[in-house]
Amino acid sequence: QVQLVESGGGLVQAGGSMRLSCAASGGTFSTYAIGWFRQALGKEREFVATVSWSGRNTNYADSVKGRFTISRDNAKNTVYLQMNSLKPEDTAVYYCTAGATMYRTKPEHYDYWGQGTQVTVSS
Repeated sequence: QVQLVESGGGLVQAGGSMRLSCAASGGTFSTYAIGWFRQALGKEREFVATVSWSGRNTNYADSVKGRFTISRDNAKNTVYLQMNSLKPEDTAVYYCTAGATMYRTKPEHYDYWGQGTQVTVSS
């Protein structure tokens, strides 16, 4: 059983940057692919990015490619999402999740979830 806790959300102006963190405990963190999903008000949860267990491979949604960077530090059991050039449409609750493979982009393919952190981008 892996427990995930997100942090780093808040309010930022359009064009700004923010870094989210996901701290893991329990289980064997380094064996899981870790992903970020987001859910805007009234919308379905959508894929943002994933990173492989080693950190060497990443996958991004087209909407964030070139602006967001996912990385992990297995020694600290932490995954990061660096978000640059933020847009109002990036406003959502961001969730950290753990699963067996980084190539799945649907929420039902992931096993463990954090409680989410709110990111609000003002125009």
